[in-house]
Amino acid sequence: MFTGIVEEIGEVTEVAPSGDGVRLTVRAPKAVSDAGHGDSISISGVCLTVVDQGDDWFTADVMKQTLDMSTLAGVAAGRAVNVERATQAHGRLGGHIVQGHIDGTGEVLEVRRGAEWRVLRIGLPAHLAPLVVDKGSIAVDGVSLTVSAVSPASTAAASPHWFEVSLIPETLEATTLGARGAGDDVNLETDILARHVQRLVAFGLPASTDPVAPAAATEGGSR
Repeated sequence: MFTGIVEEIGEVTEVAPSGDGVRLTVRAPKAVSDAGHGDSISISGVCLTVVDQGDDWFTADVMKQTLDMSTLAGVAAGRAVNVERATQAHGRLGGHIVQGHIDGTGEVLEVRRGAEWRVLRIGLPAHLAPLVVDKGSIAVDGVSLTVSAVSPASTAAASPHWFEVSLIPETLEATTLGARGAGDDVNLETDILARHVQRLVAFGLPASTDPVAPAAATEGGSR
């Protein structure tokens, strides 16, 4: 579990084939400073498991499904990535609940620059659009962001659905989003609460809304 508060920008230093997936080596000194075998580390929003490590690097396996769903497909040595260690139970939830389970990718459609800030408009698949709401939370390349605008629900099928996020100077400097331009792909993870609601709605309302009958008395009987 993560919060979407990036701790450092790491660098992919090696990519080796591993069955139908790959094994990545990432230089991330802060992340490995207290990491152990089997720990979870988010790489640009993708939750990976440490299988080997050194003083300033760690190695993780990436399976085919993850490659198919994320921007790690085609990853090569030299790519900068956002890095975050799993959050501790006693820590502050500075961003929002981020699982590191990517829903898919989006494309940066437009970058609008301000004096010190920047607005990114990002296209997203139609099936993800209902899960993104104005002023809601979304993780983009593992960065917890607040949605500042969304495309209308009535957007035509031929037009892409989109959302916008506004990036402050700290985000531009401390994450890879400062280097993103139109045409770039980014990893997207929608709000877990929205996904649960969508799943519940998909099953429809139950025929009866009566509360569940109390369970039969256990041994000892009623009091």
